[in-house]
Amino acid sequence: MITSALIAFLAVNTYYHQQLKGQNDEKNMTIAKSIASFIESDEKLDLKNYLETQSAVGYKLYVVNEQRKATMYGEAFRVENLSDKVIDQVLSGEVYHGMGNLPSETFVTGFFSNELANTVGVPFESNGETYALFLRPDIKMLFTEVHYILGGMVLIMAIISLLAMLVVAKMLIDPITELTAATKKVGEEQFSGTLDINRRDEIGQLAKSFQLMTIKLSENDRIRKEFISDVSHDFQSPLLNIKGYAELLLDDNLTEVSRKNYTTVIQSETERLSSLTKQLLLLTSLDQLASPLEKKTFDLDMQLKETVRKFRWLLEEKEMTLEMDIEDVRFTGDPAFLDKVWENLLSNALKYTANGGEIEVVLTEEPGHVKVLVKDHGIGMDEEELGRIFDRFYRADNSRTQETGGTGLGLSIAQQVVKLHGGTIDVISQKGEGTTFIVVLPKL
Repeated sequence: MITSALIAFLAVNTYYHQQLKGQNDEKNMTIAKSIASFIESDEKLDLKNYLETQSAVGYKLYVVNEQRKATMYGEAFRVENLSDKVIDQVLSGEVYHGMGNLPSETFVTGFFSNELANTVGVPFESNGETYALFLRPDIKMLFTEVHYILGGMVLIMAIISLLAMLVVAKMLIDPITELTAATKKVGEEQFSGTLDINRRDEIGQLAKSFQLMTIKLSENDRIRKEFISDVSHDFQSPLLNIKGYAELLLDDNLTEVSRKNYTTVIQSETERLSSLTKQLLLLTSLDQLASPLEKKTFDLDMQLKETVRKFRWLLEEKEMTLEMDIEDVRFTGDPAFLDKVWENLLSNALKYTANGGEIEVVLTEEPGHVKVLVKDHGIGMDEEELGRIFDRFYRADNSRTQETGGTGLGLSIAQQVVKLHGGTIDVISQKGEGTTFIVVLPKL
């Protein structure tokens, strides 16, 4: 408010000096000339009474005769700074534009400057004697009741506006204060608080967004803690098995068959730890880099066929059939990361399909994207399992996954890679009937 008042003051001051000051000078010069003309036209005029009458209606008059005797009519000037040179000029027949020629100072010392120099001067003759008349409006008398009413109205409006502004400011500050306190709690990892801010304006939207952010941070904090717990558990179990079977191997009376069995278990657990470590490193790489992809154009159909070929031994071992409907597709992406996606999807299909079962792999090219479908006729999943299959370390069937050496990270990696390619991965499944993964990748 202070700044706006200062800017308004300077703007009005500039307008006064550039536009109004000259007009004000001319207007008062016309009034002074009319007074002088009236005096000269009436030879019987009582000069003193007439000038007193003019001062009574709102003018300050300063009259100097040829003997340099000055007479003041109306309120006295604050500063009598009229030079003798100016008086001589007016007595000699010239006019004085004191208002128009006043130095360009501030508005207050311009229009309101109560100085004798801030007047207009004209000569006149009365009873054969020459006089110099200097005139300016009496500012005090110009302020009528209407001006006081308007001034009072403006003052009351300013007070009410100030009070209203304080009320509105408090209404704005209170929710911001609450948001600040909630932010500090979030900084201290306290995500359970709720904001009691029910507004439809921008602050209400901010509070709603903050609440959603808090919920998301709370969920991320929970996932992070579960992730640490799962990592610890998944490392601890094979390490305990390795330690236990290693101690058993120290028994001198151990048979050769038992020794081989224990060694096989240790080797299996070691491979499981190695696989888990590699997948964790891969997830860390995917998380830390916004775009860790090294994209190039390659034959996606050949990559899928090569992935199927890698698992041919397992297909034959489980006496399973695999049906492929793969179109010739050239795709631009990171072949190394995408290869992990197809390996994880096909590996899951093989794990959770019984011996003698059937798997389908379909690759089609459509306008703007390619679609890969991996379908099995295995054990399937229920709604609860479907909602968590992309969570890290989640295993839909723990006992079966332990047997097949799963880490619970494969689908999370697959989803992350697909997202980095700008695509989507969806799953359709029914308990006891099988599962279908659908990957859609946009073409660049």
